[in-house]
Amino acid sequence: MYLKELRYYFSTPIAYIVIGLYLLAISLFLWVIPGQWNIIDSGYAQVDGLFQLSPWLFMILCPALTMRLFSEERQTGMFDLLRTKPIPLSRIVLGKYMAAWTLILIGLLPCFVHYFVVAYMAEPMGNLDSGAFLGSFIGLILLSGTFMAIGLFCATLSKSQIVCYILGALTGFILYWTLLQDHYSSLSRGVIDLRDVTFFLTIIVVMLIAATITIHKLTRK
Repeated sequence: MYLKELRYYFSTPIAYIVIGLYLLAISLFLWVIPGQWNIIDSGYAQVDGLFQLSPWLFMILCPALTMRLFSEERQTGMFDLLRTKPIPLSRIVLGKYMAAWTLILIGLLPCFVHYFVVAYMAEPMGNLDSGAFLGSFIGLILLSGTFMAIGLFCATLSKSQIVCYILGALTGFILYWTLLQDHYSSLSRGVIDLRDVTFFLTIIVVMLIAATITIHKLTRK
């Protein structure tokens, strides 16, 4: 299921569009558009803008990757095949989730270019807090996984991809504003606190379990 979903993503424009939009937006805000996130305007060797902008971009882009994971199968009737497959529903949900998360992680890898460019431009060269960057990047990975899990759960709630997208975006925004932001901000300071890591992993597990329960109910109808 994991490889099937991953192949599907890269056989359609959605993977390239989402990754391209994310990288383009980050690059424009960090290097071109004047403002608080512009590295050149700030005069400091830092890439804080990457970690401040990414959560808001994830809210928009992650639901676009997850909205079709189950709604498309329900629309086409392929969802009925889940009833006959000998594969546990939990493995199907996990496979779809890991494929979507892998895609966003692939999109995050080019962001290291910004780190190396800033390190090269710094005076003296390399004068950049690598530990803080890596800690913040780990927080970004966990946050992206959380948004993916939220989006996947919302994808089980409706046959309409548009409805799934709106639910995923709104739920992600509400949870980030009320629960996730403080834990993410803590990790973005470069401090890896086990409590923050455990919190994100707990949210991911809860969302995947909720998605599995919802799918199980649908397959029994």
